This record gives sequence, structure tokens and C-alpha cells, in this order.
Amino acid sequence: MFGHVKGAFTGAIRDKKGRFELADGGTIFLDEVAELSQTIQVKLLRVLQEGTFEPVGSEKTKKVQVRIISATNKDLKELTRKGAFREDLFYRLVVVPIELPPLRDRRNDIPLLVENFLQSIVSKLNREKMVISKEALSIFMSYSWPGNVRQLQNAIQYTMIKCHGTTIQPEHLPPEINGSMSSFTFTQVHTGQPGKVGRKPKLSEKSVSMALEKAGGNKAKAARMLGVGRATLYNFLKDNELLLKSYDIN
Repeated sequence: MFGHVKGAFTGAIRDKKGRFELADGGTIFLDEVAELSQTIQVKLLRVLQEGTFEPVGSEKTKKVQVRIISATNKDLKELTRKGAFREDLFYRLVVVPIELPPLRDRRNDIPLLVENFLQSIVSKLNREKMVISKEALSIFMSYSWPGNVRQLQNAIQYTMIKCHGTTIQPEHLPPEINGSMSSFTFTQVHTGQPGKVGRKPKLSEKSVSMALEKAGGNKAKAARMLGVGRATLYNFLKDNELLLKSYDIN
């Protein structure tokens, strides 16, 4: 981050500017800032407070004016309380805090992100345009995404390798994502429109029980996992009284 001068250590055959010097007059992005060592935290605090630093092996102080944007997926307040992150640095960094909810709490973003990643990868690989089926997208929408957007991006890259056609289907999804839906059976049915065939889930006591269990009894969430409307799920439960009583659903 701070660069070094020639001869500062073995292999330092020339002066090298650090990220802060290169970003002078602009912006530097510090990702995973919670992982910084205590030594680097002290040096970073000095840059934030005074705008100065010394390259490794140099006695000359350099001054920069840089806007810093930092990011982390950890609770910095909690780390500060535990002494793992400097309190003074914490308050210097959180001048304008922006909290981005995890992907599971903003599922409506998933279709847009999928489309964006598909277009980007298709363009980069010079492949034919690809789309994702409703069934595959439904599984994406029901998944919890512990790895957030990066995991979604990796999942799209995986499907691009597995899919040799132009439409991504559930069988092209990564095992850890598709696994929760593997026991749900689907059947081909006519959509009612001439020449078109769609896919609708065939509900069974086993698939509904699994969905309700995974959804913690939440009927709306279970319906999304099954790829059906809530009314369809309600009607199925009413026709299966034992299952209805098991989950205490009215």
C-alpha cells in the first residue's frame, strides 16, 4: 500500500510506488478492511489523519490526498469491542456508512444480477446469447446465498460451463444450490398456448413436506421453493389434512 525504495529488502531492485501514492488526487478502495493487521491499521490511521506515510526503507515522508472507500462483511463494531480492530480507525472509516443487506434479504435483485452476469460472460467468451429458465431462476430465488453476490456470479460461471445449449436448466446449476430441490419432481404440461410447452411442478406430500420444513413452516417461502403460487399450495394442503395439521396451517 505504501511502496518501497530500491534496496529496502532483497529483491527490491528499484523504487516502487504504493497504492496510496498512485491514488493521489483520486480514490482508493480497501476491500475486506477487517482483515488488516494491527501494524497496517496504525499506518492507515496516520494516512487518514495526516495524509502522510513513508515507503518501506525510506526516511522521506510523502503526502497524499486520497478519498478512501472501504468494505467488509464483518461487524467492525463487534471487532472493535473485542480489540481486534482499532476504535480510532473505525471512527475514521465510518464517516458515511452504507449498509448493503445480504442477497437473501433482497431477492428481487437476483433476476437483474443473473441477467447482468450472463450478458457479461457471454460477451467476454463471445458465446451465443443465453437465458435462464423459470425453473432454474426459481431455485436461485429460493436459495439462501451465504456467499452473497460473489457466490451468485460463480454459480452463473458454473452453469455456463455445464450448459451446452442456450437455456440454463436446473440440472446445470451447482450441486450445493440445486441439491435442496433435487427431490422435487417436475412434469411437462401444456401451457394452453398452441405450440408451447411449459414446466409446472407436480406437488407431492414428500416435496411439500420438504419445502415446508426448509422454509420453517413459512407457506409463502415454501410455495416459491416449489415454484407454485400460494393458492396452489393452500389448496394442496387442504386436500391433505394430515399434512395440514402437521404444520398447524389454517
